[in-house]
Amino acid sequence: MPKKTYKPKKKLTFIDILKGNFLNRDEIKAHYKYFLLLFVLMMIMIYSNHLVSKKIEQVNALKEQTEEYKSRNAEAQSKLIKVKMESELGKEMVKDSLLPLENHPHKLLIKLDSTDDKTK
Repeated sequence: MPKKTYKPKKKLTFIDILKGNFLNRDEIKAHYKYFLLLFVLMMIMIYSNHLVSKKIEQVNALKEQTEEYKSRNAEAQSKLIKVKMESELGKEMVKDSLLPLENHPHKLLIKLDSTDDKTK
């Protein structure tokens, strides 16, 4: 029977973790299935987070479209109310035997000359 020699364990340092040297240790080799499971779970978590961020972007785009459609709807309703009012006025005018104007009136602006103020 070969005699086992006792090999003292090297203390794990932060540098070893950064370099990945801890993966070569005997304890890690014995439990590689658990580390593989942790790795798969982390990948699933990252992917699900990615999907959630995509959904959030879609929701924000849909909110913007909703606001645009609401403003279009409000504008169309105001135009409709205006048209209904004009048609109602036209009906009332016909009842009173009045005809609607074909040409709208013009606004006249009269400018006073500054010399008129001095003579008064």
